[in-house]
Amino acid sequence: MTPLQSIGWRWTPATLEPGWADVIAAHPDARLARISEQHRSGYLVAESVEASHRAESLPEWQRAGNYRNGGTTPEGRPAVGDWVLIEGEAPNALKMVALLPRFSSIKRGAAGEHYKQQVIGANIDTVFVVCGLDADFNPRRIERYLMLIGGSGVQPVVVLTKADQDSADADAAVQELRAMDVQVLPVNAKDRASVARLEPWLGAGQSIVLIGSSGAGKSTLTNTLLGTERMKTGAVRETDDRGRHTTTHRALIALPSGACLIDTPGMRELKPTGEEDVAESFTDIEALAAQCRFRDCKHAREPGCAVRAAIEAGTIDHQRVANFLKLRDEVVGAAGQLATRLAQKADARVLPKGPRSRVDQHSED
Repeated sequence: MTPLQSIGWRWTPATLEPGWADVIAAHPDARLARISEQHRSGYLVAESVEASHRAESLPEWQRAGNYRNGGTTPEGRPAVGDWVLIEGEAPNALKMVALLPRFSSIKRGAAGEHYKQQVIGANIDTVFVVCGLDADFNPRRIERYLMLIGGSGVQPVVVLTKADQDSADADAAVQELRAMDVQVLPVNAKDRASVARLEPWLGAGQSIVLIGSSGAGKSTLTNTLLGTERMKTGAVRETDDRGRHTTTHRALIALPSGACLIDTPGMRELKPTGEEDVAESFTDIEALAAQCRFRDCKHAREPGCAVRAAIEAGTIDHQRVANFLKLRDEVVGAAGQLATRLAQKADARVLPKGPRSRVDQHSED
């Protein structure tokens, strides 16, 4: 395995996407690296599993950008898992000169009042949605995660940790999630033999991201896969089973199997970006909706609603339907915000350059 292959590179000149080949050809003196860590102060890049080094960003990645100015938006900047081209030598003279196009990315709407997107991980093959079989178990939150993953080109796998606890009922949890039509694997995250169930997704050259709430067991799972206590872990609070943030930033970690893993901090807010297709994550409800009397049925009190009839018959969980309707409304709202921001970005491209008024400067988000 070459140094680049050890951090997830699996392409040859013959299999490179045209967009990647064009970027590489445009920078003949640069070499490949992968974003291994992202901090508020900048990025660390890796050329092998041996070490990561700080690399200077392009000027447009360092400026505060937004849609209104037509600048580089948050989702257009590098994220952990991205492949970049670098020049210079480590440890103090590295600089990034180009970002290779992504073949996949996991995004969410960033926290805050204004519309922004945040990339959780880039160039990912599989997402492990990690949820504990304790008070952390929440099918509605898992549905939200799956909605964010849907349409990204990334395969989701739900990993239910803490299956070893006396109070855990793995069979009941798997049964409760059956409508989601996704692979569900209960494991004891501390036990190597139990975690071996994840090996089909951990082959050489594969990239995986772990997402889940604080205390779900993501860092414990990472340590077991590594075979060493590299990631800091912490016990959940006895009062409410809530976890503490032991992972503080996104980091790409090479596994002995040849796969790469991105561990992420626990996420309390899971806002949609407006690009999601809610129907893709709720195919059972969409199939019922196709039988409703009215094509624009809201599944509330309309006569001939097949969804409401299924709830009354007990063939579908009313909480799942309520979450579907809630997520659908959230995506519609986020899509409207996204359309506004894209229109602002398009307008910014055609506006003539010149002095800007103080009013314009203070009206930016």
